[in-house]
Amino acid sequence: MSISASLAPRPLGPAMVRGLRGLCPNCGEGRLFGRFLKPVMACAACGENLEGQRSDDLPPYVTIMIVGHLIVPAVLAVEMSANPWSLWVNFAVWLPLTLVMTLAMMQPVKGAIIAMQWALRLHGFDPKGDIHDAPMKTGPLRTAATTAVKDHAS
Repeated sequence: MSISASLAPRPLGPAMVRGLRGLCPNCGEGRLFGRFLKPVMACAACGENLEGQRSDDLPPYVTIMIVGHLIVPAVLAVEMSANPWSLWVNFAVWLPLTLVMTLAMMQPVKGAIIAMQWALRLHGFDPKGDIHDAPMKTGPLRTAATTAVKDHAS
């Protein structure tokens, strides 16, 4: 890939829609996931390198926030109604609904976050390299990190 091709504009909106659908953020044809939450290393259709993604903990946080904002008002509406449900009905309805919604939303949310990282050239998608991969030169953090590594090794 040439430098000019790697610096071509990457529209955020279309990339995130493709990611939500589980497709390559670049071409929208290849699959983004090989397994449920395991992204592929490269797009099978266009060859875009996708191994630089670092979605880590953000997709679960976003999913929990979305599901929580949908479930909690519904639970409160039922509990504040004139005929609140019994405890066993609450468990029978809200726990499975929360689980199903969370599992259904996890992959699309993760796909959108990977696509956002790709479009904004964050982390491993930056052609100039990832700032987090650069070693610390000096300072108290470097000293503390070096000391911790030495202590752990011994």
